[in-house]
This record gives sequence, structure tokens and C-alpha cells, in this order.
Amino acid sequence: MPNKQNIAQVAELVEKLGKVQAVFIADYAGLTVKEQVDLRDKVRAAGGTITVAKNSLLKIAMTSKGYDVSSIESEMTGPNLTLMAENDAVSPLKALVEFAKANERNLPKIKAGILGKDVLSMEKVMQLAALPSKNELIAKLLGTLSNPARNMVGILVAPMRSLVYALSAVSKKKAATA
Repeated sequence: MPNKQNIAQVAELVEKLGKVQAVFIADYAGLTVKEQVDLRDKVRAAGGTITVAKNSLLKIAMTSKGYDVSSIESEMTGPNLTLMAENDAVSPLKALVEFAKANERNLPKIKAGILGKDVLSMEKVMQLAALPSKNELIAKLLGTLSNPARNMVGILVAPMRSLVYALSAVSKKKAATA
């Protein structure tokens, strides 16, 4: 019979999993407490949360939310942290990857990823981490959308600008000859 603490933790995990777009599992063994706190702060600033839970409880919660746990079950061994990305799947993952690159031991090591309900290979997880964040993509889109209008204004103003330059040149020439 499961104890009340485990039941409560599974319920909490199920609730968190209901709000996320992506879940990433990483091995954090070897990180100091200070590094863990640092990592949590960076991921939280990027819009994600890090949870440390027993693998068995996480499997139960993920199964109840419809995730395909069988394909990542082999990765769910040892001390793992779970990165949950709510609104933007890329930014929290980028924060985790950048933290690992800055860490001399390259910790934490990402083991598995799930985007939506699809299990991602390690290559796809790293490709996802290399993508620009949602805000960067929006800024690029707005820049792309505003370029034609900016070009059109330049084209429409060019004849008037040319006329002004010509009149200015004529007036300078008259002033120089006078």
C-alpha cells in the first residue's frame, strides 16, 4: 500500500505535467547544492521548473498523463531531475544546456526529452536547444514583416529626395556663379 507522501507527490507531478509543453530528464549526480540552486534559478528565469522526484513516482505520473514511458524507461535510472517547460519549450532547455556547457563537468547530462507527447531522440533535443527562443523568433518575424513596408517608404520618398538634391545643387551652383 503506497504511503500518503508518495500519493501526494504523484498528484503534484500529475498536476505539473498537465500544464507543460515539454519534459526533459537529466542526470544531475555530481552537482553541488550551490550549483543546483543556480541551475534552478536560471531555468526558472527562462520559464521552466526543475523537479527532483523518485523515478518510479515520475513514471506513474507520466503514465497517467498519457506519456509513452516505455520508450524512455531505460533512461529513468539513478538520480534524475525533471525539467518542465510550460509556455516555451526552448528557453528552459537552452538554460539547462548553457549551464551544462559552463560547468566544467558538463553536468547535468540530458538523458531524454518529450515534446508534447512525442519522445525526442538526443539529436532532436540538442537541435531543439539550438533553436532561437520564442521571443527571438517573434522579433525576427516582426522584422521580416516590417521590411517590405520600410522598403516601400524608401521607394516612395526617393523621387522627392532626388528633387531636393537637384534643387539644392542648382541653388549652390547659382550661389557659386553669383
